[in-house]
Amino acid sequence: MSNFLQNHRYTVIALGVLLVIFMMSAYIVPEEEQAVIIRTGEPVGTVNTPNGTTNAGIYFRVPFIDSVRRVEKRLLDLEMTDEEVLSADQQRLLVNAYARFRITDPVRMVERAGSTDGVRNALQPILNSVLRQELGRRTFQAMLTAERGSALANVRANLDRQARQYGAEVVDVKIMRTDLPEAPLQSAFRRMESDRAREARTIRAQGDRDARIIRADADAEAARIYAESFGQDAEFYDFYRAMQSYDATFSNSENPSESSIILSPDNEYLRQFRGRR
Repeated sequence: MSNFLQNHRYTVIALGVLLVIFMMSAYIVPEEEQAVIIRTGEPVGTVNTPNGTTNAGIYFRVPFIDSVRRVEKRLLDLEMTDEEVLSADQQRLLVNAYARFRITDPVRMVERAGSTDGVRNALQPILNSVLRQELGRRTFQAMLTAERGSALANVRANLDRQARQYGAEVVDVKIMRTDLPEAPLQSAFRRMESDRAREARTIRAQGDRDARIIRADADAEAARIYAESFGQDAEFYDFYRAMQSYDATFSNSENPSESSIILSPDNEYLRQFRGRR
């Protein structure tokens, strides 16, 4: 073995050097990644980019001169947790939202942001800003209706326009939760209770007014009917009213057996009992 190495030492050294050079120059780009080749600080090529001419696989670079910057090709998340936003009706809302984006121009991303984390850091304040701007045009109630979808579409379009300068494309923006803060929430509940109580008082007052008007109209109608009946047959009207008076005077609805009254037979009040003469 020693004789073999002695006789072929230059060949072994050359093979070793070639193996080291191969290991230093070869690199593999998987399907879920894209790569940017950087030479002396400047991008000189890309691998497996969207709409590019190369695909995933094994590639070679110049050792010690070229470096490979790997960039995620899959969708990435951008989260915004519990940010306070002022709505158009002056409600302070706690908004929990997120956006999904992908890197479509890795060269621009490397030049402008350096990495995907740099893109996140750049887009985070932009997402906050466009959300505040869009939700500030709408009321809290509107965000609970179908108008919410229109607002999110505007947010996605505005965020995507800003993300293009970092080589990214915003695919979707969603609001996971829109709540009132705890203290304003209790204040809103109390205000709603007060509004409903005031509305109930108004309805009751209107009902009492309508009831008085109806009773007044009914009393007027009854008086008119009585007047007409009196004009048609005065004696019958006098008899009818007397019977009503006797019923109210002589009956005791609570204890009829204890009802008693003493009157003279000639009393004018009892004239209807004496019959017509």
